[in-house]
Amino acid sequence: MSKIRISVISDTHTRHGLIPMEDLPGGDLLIHSGDIMNSGYNKNDIWDFCHWFQSLKQYEDKVFIAGNHDRMFENHPEDVKVWLDKFPLINYLQDEELALYFDGPNGDHTEDNIRIYGSPWQPEFYSWAFNLPKNGIELAGKWEGIPNNTDILVTHGPAFGTLDTVAGRPWDGLGCELLAERISIVKPKIHICGHIHSGYGYEFKDGTHFFNASVLDESYEYTQKPMTFDWDKETNTIEFVK
Repeated sequence: MSKIRISVISDTHTRHGLIPMEDLPGGDLLIHSGDIMNSGYNKNDIWDFCHWFQSLKQYEDKVFIAGNHDRMFENHPEDVKVWLDKFPLINYLQDEELALYFDGPNGDHTEDNIRIYGSPWQPEFYSWAFNLPKNGIELAGKWEGIPNNTDILVTHGPAFGTLDTVAGRPWDGLGCELLAERISIVKPKIHICGHIHSGYGYEFKDGTHFFNASVLDESYEYTQKPMTFDWDKETNTIEFVK
């Protein structure tokens, strides 16, 4: 399999229009890990995001999940499904897997595929969407649903201890302990999250590439650029694209 070019973003909160096209250079796959909305109640925010996301034709495939600000995805899932059906060029994942095939060096689809699993849940965080009791049975059950052969895991919140701290409080990790435990078992090659805006960045540990892709800082200003990289699945190595 040849290298796959991936861009990752998160937590645009209706401000996706602030991202200049030069920061989205194109590639095989664009992933958004949740919080496309702000208050979470305005369906026009969903329409606007989906029109924008689908228009990014420089990417062969586009995938997104919901986050804690995306209340309508939890409260009115049937309505949201009807709306999303009008955007066939984007993929929304909620506790489900997607297998994608990419063109090889000769223009043929690869025999191997990339398995992506997406889930929006998080330990209880105020009264936002997709909340479950911290370290509870329900939350553990959500993470048990992550298939063991997952290549790319997309969750809204970070795993505990990885890209999960608020600025000025590096001792106070806000990530999910149960998610961290499941990742240590599944060992996905890539984990993409957002939610904790000040956790933006990249780490590699225990065989997994971790990305907190929040593009807005804690003041909701666009100061954190999308990350784009070339990924070799066979060697699980990445090279950032500047």
